[in-house]
Amino acid sequence: MANPTMHLLLLSLLIATAAGKGLEKGPLENKVLDVPEGTPVPYALYQFQASHLEVDGFRLTGETEGKISISEDGWLYLEQTLDWVHTQTHTLELEALVGSEPVEGPVIITINVLDVNNHAPSFNQTDYIGIVKERTPAGVPFARVFATDLDDPESPNAHLSYTLVSQIPNRDNTLFFQINSNTGEISTTAEGERLLKARESVIHSRGGDFSDSLKKRFDDYCTPTGDIPYELNPFYSCVQRAEFRRLNPLEDPDFTLIVRVEDMGGESVNALNGNARVKIVVQENLWVNPGPINLREQLKGIYPMPIGKVQSNDPSAFYRLVQKERELTFPFNVTEEGAILLTEELDREDKAMYILVVFAEDSYGNQVDPPLEVQVVVDDVNDNAPICEEELSVFEVQENEPTGSPVGHLMVHDADDDNTPNALLSYSLVTQTPSSVFTIDGISGRIQAKQMLQRRDATEYHLTVRVNDPGFSTECKVLIKVIDINNELPIFEMNDYGSHNLSEDTALGHTLLTVKATDADDPGTGSSRIEFHITAGNEDGVFAMETDDNGEGRLVVAKPLNYETASSYKLQIVARNPEPLVSGLEYGAESSAVVSVAISDVDEAPVFDMDILDVTVPEDTKEGATLLKIDAKDPEGKEILFKMEGDTKGWLEIDPATGEIKIKNKAVLDRETVEAFHFTVVAFEKANPELSSEHEVSVRLLDVNDNVPKLTENQAFICVKKPQPIVLTALDADADPFGAPFTFSLAQGKKSPNWDLSAVDGTSAKLTLKKSPSEDKTFLIPINIKDNAGMGITQKFEVRVCNCTELGYCFTEPGVHAGVLGMPTTIGILAGTVVFIALVLIIAFHRIKKDNQKKALLGETDAIL
Repeated sequence: MANPTMHLLLLSLLIATAAGKGLEKGPLENKVLDVPEGTPVPYALYQFQASHLEVDGFRLTGETEGKISISEDGWLYLEQTLDWVHTQTHTLELEALVGSEPVEGPVIITINVLDVNNHAPSFNQTDYIGIVKERTPAGVPFARVFATDLDDPESPNAHLSYTLVSQIPNRDNTLFFQINSNTGEISTTAEGERLLKARESVIHSRGGDFSDSLKKRFDDYCTPTGDIPYELNPFYSCVQRAEFRRLNPLEDPDFTLIVRVEDMGGESVNALNGNARVKIVVQENLWVNPGPINLREQLKGIYPMPIGKVQSNDPSAFYRLVQKERELTFPFNVTEEGAILLTEELDREDKAMYILVVFAEDSYGNQVDPPLEVQVVVDDVNDNAPICEEELSVFEVQENEPTGSPVGHLMVHDADDDNTPNALLSYSLVTQTPSSVFTIDGISGRIQAKQMLQRRDATEYHLTVRVNDPGFSTECKVLIKVIDINNELPIFEMNDYGSHNLSEDTALGHTLLTVKATDADDPGTGSSRIEFHITAGNEDGVFAMETDDNGEGRLVVAKPLNYETASSYKLQIVARNPEPLVSGLEYGAESSAVVSVAISDVDEAPVFDMDILDVTVPEDTKEGATLLKIDAKDPEGKEILFKMEGDTKGWLEIDPATGEIKIKNKAVLDRETVEAFHFTVVAFEKANPELSSEHEVSVRLLDVNDNVPKLTENQAFICVKKPQPIVLTALDADADPFGAPFTFSLAQGKKSPNWDLSAVDGTSAKLTLKKSPSEDKTFLIPINIKDNAGMGITQKFEVRVCNCTELGYCFTEPGVHAGVLGMPTTIGILAGTVVFIALVLIIAFHRIKKDNQKKALLGETDAIL
């Protein structure tokens, strides 16, 4: 029992707390209590009252962790503050006692610890690095920051938002960079894409090296006097500094960004935050598109002919050229130095533009720069004469047309480029028979009558037109017919074509009906030819008229029908001549007809609200989280359900009623397993599942740092006489910025008297033996490897130092290990010996027993004999 004085003191505090907070009391029964973490103590939670009158105490067991207690009079209280990060739920059992014997209970008490925003978000490193090329497209990420928050990830307390606080330097108050508030990805702005420039540096060709070539380059191009040492020559020192910065760009970054992460989505004045710096280096982008390249067709010269050049940012890159279109001929090539070559003459009339795709790759075929699409535009030369589109162009004109009436346009084609003078045509009349009554526009080829024509003078005229471009000439033949005036109207065979029914799933192009009309003007002329048009009732263009030359027209379905939009149509169809009517004559009711169309409803499949469904989520998205919600509706308003197909990983589930797609319980998204995946959502009618629609959903997973770099090998050997360093290589399944470059170090950062560890590149390090042992010896070396975000573990690497054969393998002298056997080997030998002796004894015993049986049998035989 507690000390009475302490008990009274505690009780007074509890009573005071209870009086201030208005805490509850109640019977001894199962209870769930919510308690915010960090609540000041002592803190009374609830008083349990037993129904047994003789109860003189309580016993509390379970997950108290020494923080939760019960007083003798039933007050449940906190002795220490609760921490959501440590424990989210405490499950307790409470019994009422008389003496030490339980008389009521146990009851279950569940205390839910409520998260409060008491942890500021923190970046996984204080300094980040980012390297961006000139002209990097705006919005394309080149670096990423990452922060975590220990608060409840399902609450706003851990909803993180990233912002860019400042950019140093920031001349003219122009931001070159931006940050994605949700993912922390850093990219250039439109201004950054346009204005970012790298500082000048020494440019190296294939195989260039600073240590070997700088002095030679300086001698070749600068010719310093031999009296001045390189180190004292200021110009050499300047070039040396520029080259050092090229090799160590982050020692002097071009920009430093201050980024901030805030919890509560950054939308509260009480949000907690953390800060980090991003050092950014702008690198020169030598990988520049040389296009568009303009070349004259039929260009004379020596082939292959250089027409352009590309240069990779990697001096050791190899170039490869392919065509984007699949053409039979591809007259282009690329050299090792990046020169683009044309291998033969081009003809613009065969192809006016080529698209070349240039790849820069390393010796293994991996791309070192993104592919470039280079346009080659073939410029026109005047190598084509004008061509008459018809061998004989025929036009019609009515008699009695006023002077200047248009007859028609002469159609002539020139294969040269329309946007150049090479295709600029001029027209002139050479001959007219039987008389000169026409004129032609010299630029457009428009023919007009110079006087009113009469059929009694001539029914036909023959013209010869000369067409010129700047270098060629062609003559075209023209026939002009003088036709009767249009003094007769087209007349429908009936003016009401009745009512017709169509289902809303009728195919496009379906002919609903055929209409007919006649015209008494001269047959075969524009005055008697009939065209049909819909003039009313077809505002949405669902129907169209197709006209034949025999006075018939077909009413066809031109657009999809939709009962829900329009259930009926009343169309007005008119018949018209292409030639104008004579003055004073107008089209009337005889040249018009109507038709009624009723649309019948068809049960249609559901329709999705969105055409494209692409989702991007972090791979550590928790189970039960909503990925997206699919929206669809049925045109007839019927109830629809959803199902999902093609989720090969079994990570997702869909609510059939709402279309909400969530991550399954116990499902773990893993970008290292698959970076992007697709599945199909099917929406179908509940009453008729056969009526369904499908939509593909694409999901891309964002990487989080959930893997550590691991050694590809865990053992090696070194020859004593010729010790060579061991190259350690590590792999990390995570992507940038959670992968390479790695940091290699001996465990706990201690220097070893026997070993030295130095970096080779971003994924490997060199382990060097400082001092050879006097005899063969095996070392277990703890090596710590961290990724670019500082996450890693210590791994054991076994190295055997030994004498080697001429082939370079460890050699063991005969007899060196005689009599020196390990415990497992000794036990194995003894066990084998015991088994062998047992087998021998069993065989001997079996032989003796068999011999005795044989002798006994022989004895019985002798007795019988």
